[in-house]
Amino acid sequence: MGSATVGQEGEGVVSQQAQGTNGQTEGSKKKGKKGGQARPFDFSVHPRRHVALRLAYLGWGYHGFACQENTSNTVEARLFEALGKTRLIQDRQVSNYHRCGRTDKGVSAFSQVISIDLRSTQFCGGLGVLPPAQGSSVPSGGSLNSAELPYVKILNRVLPQDIRVLDWAPVETGFSARFDCQSRTYRYYFPRGGLDTALMAAAARRYEGTHDFRNLCKMDVGNGVLQFQRTILSASVQPAQSLQHPSADPYDLFVFEVKGLAFLYHQVRCMMAILLLIGQKLEAPEVIDQLLDVENNPRKPQYSMAVDFPLVLYDCQFNGLSWQGEGEELAQSAVSTLQQHWTQTVIKTQVLRDMIQDLHSTGEFSSPSCWLLEGTKQRNYRPLLDRPRCESLESRIEHFVKRGRLEREENEDGDGGVHRGKRSKHQKTTNLPS
Repeated sequence: MGSATVGQEGEGVVSQQAQGTNGQTEGSKKKGKKGGQARPFDFSVHPRRHVALRLAYLGWGYHGFACQENTSNTVEARLFEALGKTRLIQDRQVSNYHRCGRTDKGVSAFSQVISIDLRSTQFCGGLGVLPPAQGSSVPSGGSLNSAELPYVKILNRVLPQDIRVLDWAPVETGFSARFDCQSRTYRYYFPRGGLDTALMAAAARRYEGTHDFRNLCKMDVGNGVLQFQRTILSASVQPAQSLQHPSADPYDLFVFEVKGLAFLYHQVRCMMAILLLIGQKLEAPEVIDQLLDVENNPRKPQYSMAVDFPLVLYDCQFNGLSWQGEGEELAQSAVSTLQQHWTQTVIKTQVLRDMIQDLHSTGEFSSPSCWLLEGTKQRNYRPLLDRPRCESLESRIEHFVKRGRLEREENEDGDGGVHRGKRSKHQKTTNLPS
């Protein structure tokens, strides 16, 4: 297959063994156009393999990663379209699918990881291989010693250019990209502007450790999230690129990088919003400690979170995975795609900067304002802890219990517990916060 052109790959990729397997020979295709019906693809005669796929995507044009009921414009929807089109899965419901992270609208990823069962050529077994449902006979034209399907090449042929599969790894059948992830790292990019980045860097370290982050996220109580304690392994603010000499250029880019075991809904964007307020010296770094003190501040102050597009899921860490790329040619293709995006963007950036510099030459202007908080900028700033507060966690729980989204139950000790409505036998009860 290494010598196949992109056009030729399309026929060999869908079934490497087998024009006879899917009934899609050139003759049958032509016959189908005249009114004949092609034989459906028989997944039952193929092995399946549980694998991890590592993806990169530019999320600016999508409504988030995960599939949604009200839109098909998500990264996950495009991914499953590609998986179905290439006959790598029969359907999502039986694919043993898990995702490592669920990025929001406008958020990108350098290293998103999913786990899923894909069609395989490995009739002799192997790591993560599940035998065919109809025994182990090899289809006509197949081989017991076949190389594994080139998953990266197959999927990148049909995925949009802003979604790329980087590599894959065979994994045990019980592996989950969600539950076996050791840590997740996010990055949030921002220009220096008039921000005190040294103060932000010192403040960011206050996030480290295990804390209750209910005041630094959107409480997703309606979906059963009732515990808000999370562990942050590291949090830093540093230049996006190493600076050879000390610089105060307001157009230098910086990055907030945070590594944790797991994250709450909108947690990173809320953490970044507080850092931006600190960088503008509208809040003191100690406000982070106060927001993490949920005994004295059990209700979140009302504030806008940071905008979405600078946020990136930078890394998902797993133990023991052996990632397999598929050659320099495919890697170069991904790089070329990104270089094309970069070329267009960096030229636009320089045009805008030259325009700004020309205007600066006509008079004195202040450093760039902070444009990275949602909503309109307040004319008279009101300190966070003096603002109106959101509903308490207990009030939110009570709201969703009344609506039937959550249910209460009592155990033998008389302690209260809540769980999602229409509870299945597999769901766990979560104790009410005391």
